[in-house]
Amino acid sequence: MNTKTKTVFTCNQCGARQPKWAGKCPECGAWNTMVEEKVLKKTNRQTGVKESRSLQVLNQSLKTDIKRLATGIDEFDRVLGGGFVEGMVVLLAGEPGIGKSTLVLQVLSKLKGNRFLYFSGEESEEQIALRAGRMDIRDERILVACENNLENIVTHIENREPDVVVIDSIQTIFSDMYDNVPGSVTQVRECAGQLLRKAKEMNLCVVFIGHITKDGMIAGPKVLEHLVDTVLYLEGGKTNFYRTLRSMKNRFGSTNEVGLFTMKDTGLIPVDNPSEFFLSERKKHVAGSTVAVSMEGTRPFLIEVQALVTQSSYGNPQRTANGIDHRRLAMLVAVLEKRAGLPLRLQDIFVNLVGGLRIDETAINLGVIVALASSFKDVPVNPSAVFIGEVGLVGEIRSVPMIEQRVREALKFGFSPIYIPKANLKQLDGAESGDVVGVDSISRLFDEVF
Repeated sequence: MNTKTKTVFTCNQCGARQPKWAGKCPECGAWNTMVEEKVLKKTNRQTGVKESRSLQVLNQSLKTDIKRLATGIDEFDRVLGGGFVEGMVVLLAGEPGIGKSTLVLQVLSKLKGNRFLYFSGEESEEQIALRAGRMDIRDERILVACENNLENIVTHIENREPDVVVIDSIQTIFSDMYDNVPGSVTQVRECAGQLLRKAKEMNLCVVFIGHITKDGMIAGPKVLEHLVDTVLYLEGGKTNFYRTLRSMKNRFGSTNEVGLFTMKDTGLIPVDNPSEFFLSERKKHVAGSTVAVSMEGTRPFLIEVQALVTQSSYGNPQRTANGIDHRRLAMLVAVLEKRAGLPLRLQDIFVNLVGGLRIDETAINLGVIVALASSFKDVPVNPSAVFIGEVGLVGEIRSVPMIEQRVREALKFGFSPIYIPKANLKQLDGAESGDVVGVDSISRLFDEVF
């Protein structure tokens, strides 16, 4: 078959192709995302009908028992939904040096299987072995190669028939079929597509390690995220010793779960008890400190909320939030001013969720406003108290989901009283409601607390 090349401009966000360059993608509206690419244009194409797969009745083709390949690392398995699934393709993304390759090596060493292949386009075999040695991983089932040619990788896969294949990273892989440089939209899309088809054909698991841009987005075309079954993000600042693993997409499980790890010289250590971890260094009887309960998927954990309210030295008071959205902080400050009569307009306000964890759910709002009021009044809150609830714009305290799990977690660590929305009281049984106080407005809550 004869081929010739043509030049197109491809959006690295949505994958749309245009014959000429444009500053704004006409499909997704993103700016400065059109990149030039050379693609193969096939000629003399055969018009014969290709053999197709037969149609099946939906309920007859359904597998009732999904075979899972558990890794043995509970935090990782929780995020995946119980472990790998046959034919599953996972994209693991994160900042450079965050621990992606380290985590994958640990997962391979814990898996039950006959053979695992690790292809790196960034490190030599010696460098991978040095990292494995530091983590005390000496597993003969793990075969490594410094290889970034797709055709060679596919040959190794067909010859070795592994259980799991790791590609580190997908942005470094290239195919001889295309003239584009590694990391280009065409190379990433086509290489990922061919490896995905091989995974489904041979019922093996493939893990792509991916780069992210300075904006925190996965590098390469957006179609990469659409191709894979699961997208995982490994997060955490380089100055922090903890890491969080989140699922942004999962065809075989929930996207609400989170895995917690601490970074040690020997690798990533799972955090089995997040509540104890986040409260381990808490100072008691200090103004501006409260405890809230957050849910990540089906998992509750206690977290310390710290607030600092001080007289502003600038024309425009500062509003700084670590761990919650700054717009939510502005809303809660406005509620305190309007509904509780606290003059915060000329105050610098800082809020921090200890440990650097970012929480988006609104159930910690009650803990935030009590911490703010405590710091402003310079009155410490009962160190054994826990605050659970969403705060509305009229000062009401609204119900939150999974209240039983939240209260049970607080009671397990000896916290009492537990302030919750009054509407949630009816969901608790007698054993749980003894140390619980139901409140329906922040004014009544402040009468109880201060």
